[in-house]
Amino acid sequence: MVHPLVPCNPIVVHNSSTSKLHISDTNGNNINRENGTKVMTTLLGSDLLLKTDRITGKRVGIVANPASLDASFHHIADRIQDQQGTTLVALFGPQHGFNSDVQDNMIETDHTVDQTRGVPIFSLYSDTRKPLKNMLADLDLLVIDLQDIGTRVYTYVYTMANCLRACRDSGLPVIVCDRPNPIGGIEVEGPLLDQAYASFVGQFPIPMRHGMTIGELALLFNEHFDIGAQLEVIPMKNWQRSMYYDVTGLPWMMPSPNIPTLDTAIVYPGSVLFEGTVLSEGRGTTRPFEILGAPWVSAERCAERANSANLPGVYFRPLAFVPTFHKHKDNMCGGCQIHITDRKTFRAVESAVNLMIVFRQESISDFVWRKPPYEYEHTKTPIDILAGSALLRSQIEANISIQEISQSWKSSIEEFLQIRARYLLY
Repeated sequence: MVHPLVPCNPIVVHNSSTSKLHISDTNGNNINRENGTKVMTTLLGSDLLLKTDRITGKRVGIVANPASLDASFHHIADRIQDQQGTTLVALFGPQHGFNSDVQDNMIETDHTVDQTRGVPIFSLYSDTRKPLKNMLADLDLLVIDLQDIGTRVYTYVYTMANCLRACRDSGLPVIVCDRPNPIGGIEVEGPLLDQAYASFVGQFPIPMRHGMTIGELALLFNEHFDIGAQLEVIPMKNWQRSMYYDVTGLPWMMPSPNIPTLDTAIVYPGSVLFEGTVLSEGRGTTRPFEILGAPWVSAERCAERANSANLPGVYFRPLAFVPTFHKHKDNMCGGCQIHITDRKTFRAVESAVNLMIVFRQESISDFVWRKPPYEYEHTKTPIDILAGSALLRSQIEANISIQEISQSWKSSIEEFLQIRARYLLY
């Protein structure tokens, strides 16, 4: 069905259940914000959804967390609950919980009740990572409004994929409200997932930095990877692929407890690989994923070696740090902080792997790969499910240069880019 137009600028909405193009109204006020240059504030998919009648008269469930806010800091749950003729029935929380108050991996969140809104909160990082039929039974529609950070291993997109599967099985339509990829939608980097290494930190063969929005990923998962749910994606307005989050005019909200800043999100596609080692990935510091190291690392020597690779857009600064929790808690560590000197040329995966090689050269006996379990995988080595296969681990152990390693990703990235192009909305 084509929704009637009101006097406004139209925007295309991709409805994958019918493979047709639908029109939504967008009569919102654009606000100019200065960040070097004036930009139009990005209108979120949720902004545009609430200007239509799509949820009127519907019993709605929402997949969200504290970052599911609009430009005025209003939460999607409150906005939908305040929508006349719409009934908020249930909330669903991803990893770290609906309140995003749980720090680490494989620490589950209980189902509970939202005391303010008076509805149940179902945890999708608990005894189940997929909505059960009874959780969906009273719904007419499921709305997903989650802030992704542009990295294959960030689990919110697999919570979304699991919701698509559950709704397909229950005959329930799904609306995904699109949000910016905070690290832009152009650059693509890193190894692709080998399907034999699929897990909750990677269900589909995409690169570590995929350069897609969560709405575009929903279309890719649903159509190319054959989930086949009744899916509608509500795109944004005033977002371009070249935009990082700090030029959208939107306030930054932590998507999860250890992504405190946009800088964290930019380095994360590479630094997250350190979760597959015994080295600290900076949890327990004020700069997680930017600060990396271990007690046996000589900061100055390793920084000098890392910088000698002359990688673009990055400087490795030597430092000492003491994590207040997690790996090496209360122990002095030597290491490096990753400083981004040029976003346009910085390559997060290459930079982190370079640093991993340097730390291993410092002491092969101390550099140890983390053992399972990790993210509900009890057999495969954590670094392998993070990297997407055993290849990166074998390359590092064989002392392959960072240049050769990064070169090995290129052909598969080119193939992915051809697939990706069919699902880009911007």
